[in-house]
Amino acid sequence: MSLQTISANPVLRNYAQDAAQRSVRRVANLIAPTVEVPTLYGKYKVYDAKHRYKIPITKRAIGGKATRIGFDATDATYSLEPNALDFPIDNLEKLEGDQLMNMAQYGADLIADAASLAHEKDVIDTALANVGTPVDSNFTSASVDPIDVLDEQIETVKKAAKNGAGIVLIFGLTAWRRFKSNAKVIARYTGTAKAQSQPSLEDVRQMLLTNPVVDYSDMVNDTAVEGAAESIGFLMSNQILIFASNPTPNTMDPSFMKTFRLRGKWMVPGTYQFEDGRGEALKMDWTGEVKVTNTAAIKMVNANAA
Repeated sequence: MSLQTISANPVLRNYAQDAAQRSVRRVANLIAPTVEVPTLYGKYKVYDAKHRYKIPITKRAIGGKATRIGFDATDATYSLEPNALDFPIDNLEKLEGDQLMNMAQYGADLIADAASLAHEKDVIDTALANVGTPVDSNFTSASVDPIDVLDEQIETVKKAAKNGAGIVLIFGLTAWRRFKSNAKVIARYTGTAKAQSQPSLEDVRQMLLTNPVVDYSDMVNDTAVEGAAESIGFLMSNQILIFASNPTPNTMDPSFMKTFRLRGKWMVPGTYQFEDGRGEALKMDWTGEVKVTNTAAIKMVNANAA
């Protein structure tokens, strides 16, 4: 059995689809949850000062018309971008049958993991570029109550989402360290008769207004040029993102961001021969696009040390 035959096998195609879905990282999925769309091009709702989210009227008079939901010429258009990664297999390996299928599945896992890292970086970079003016607060001060600082922003985002999406908080790692070490946060936590320790993510969720989803980003990136000493930094450090995110989004809900993907084609396997004839590549192709859909439904707090 050839690699070309393997790539067309429904077993591998289903495996690649599942691998891509499993590999999506939690922070990327919270900030820009996936919306599966039926076509490469289509319409989606963007909410701003001119286009506000409203709950539709569902009641219909006898003999009257129903409210129609859909899109018009003022709505935005998505255009899914092509993505691809290759996994090389040398002719010298001479794999056959189950071995070849196992190697193809192994390659799909590696590609899915690498693709998910690239996707998470894209999502975080896009989110940080669209937060507007941040709120600066000294989380190391004993007089500052970070819970109240964040609750105020939650109220603002909740109004912008208008019940159409839940609230999510993502801490940068430095922000998380400063937050959970803050004297007023610890006082709130230990005041609940818990042990003298620092609060967990679940504890913080229960302390915040509306019990939002709470998580932190610990993704790092090397910004040094090729050949230079590495320069490692967190994608999010002292920032805290507070935004609206629907766990089951669609092209019309008022979440802050979304990832549009072609339904049923998260990763599609294929093959091609190397130019030198010494092997072939298992290629994985997919399409997708990250879009900001509600610019008002995000706020950012800088958890400063001064």
